[in-house]
Amino acid sequence: MPPKMTKAIISDQFGDPDVYAIREIPSRAPGKGEIRVALKAIGISYVDVLTAMGKYQVTPPLPFIPGSECAGEVLEVGEGVTAFAIGDAVMGSSFGGIFAEEGTFRASSFSKVPAGMSLEQAAVFPPSYLTATHALCDRGKLSAGGVLLVLGAGGATGIAAIQVGKALGARVIASASTQDKRDLALAAGADAAIDTRSATWRDLVKAAAGGKGTVDVVFDPVGGSMTDPAFRTLGYDGRYLVIGFTGGISTLKTNLPLVKTASLIGVQLRVFGEQEPEKMAQTRARMNVWAAEGKLQPVIGKAYAFDQFRAAMEDAFAGKTAGRVILKV
Repeated sequence: MPPKMTKAIISDQFGDPDVYAIREIPSRAPGKGEIRVALKAIGISYVDVLTAMGKYQVTPPLPFIPGSECAGEVLEVGEGVTAFAIGDAVMGSSFGGIFAEEGTFRASSFSKVPAGMSLEQAAVFPPSYLTATHALCDRGKLSAGGVLLVLGAGGATGIAAIQVGKALGARVIASASTQDKRDLALAAGADAAIDTRSATWRDLVKAAAGGKGTVDVVFDPVGGSMTDPAFRTLGYDGRYLVIGFTGGISTLKTNLPLVKTASLIGVQLRVFGEQEPEKMAQTRARMNVWAAEGKLQPVIGKAYAFDQFRAAMEDAFAGKTAGRVILKV
């Protein structure tokens, strides 16, 4: 009997969205500790497209199916899986293999969709919100009453960081380049939203911080020319969290951490999961509690049909849409 087939967006080489196409591939039954999922909604991020181009810091094997976040329905469970049953609505993540009608994944990388959250929202929830939760809780040690500055506040992890920061009881300052993104940041719970391109940007941050006028934690998925001025907003024992480099890799003078008595801290969710799986599970559980309480709500900017994946990838890579870009399967 020939194997059951499913459709996936796949390529035998890395490159722009044009090198990817919808092809039939064999469906794989779940092994021990795995689940097979019918994907209903798929998130697309800047990093997903960068990885598909072969330009991310980790290069996956070819042929490659892009994607790192999704939501759907459990079709089949493998040996030893007790947390899920056929028909459960689930959300999860994987390093590739997501741009498809269905997929087989590690059950430990998935969780049930919180009550009150749509599949579209759930599709873009785990990686961005888990990154923000890990960054602010485990790496940044943000606490109630602290001041958080979020760069790239209208992006995937930016909105997540705003909501996680508010869940922790911090004052959140959002920095974004367009009015649409600043409005979105305020709607997501930011206490203040400032224009990234303002000539008086540092003064605006100082005013928004209140009190002593400095920041405790900077959440930076942007990099580039923003790193130096943003690092200078930190106060004593400040923590600068490096999430990504959508604006390019910056050069920070090493005298700044010394003068500011502040720390530059890298955030790698994948490495965290590999090195400290038990702590990762605790961080994920904390995030899911906040989600069930309604404190974390992803914002969908634009939805595309599955066969419009090239336009969706270009949209996500350009970063101009306020809110998340998704594919609906």
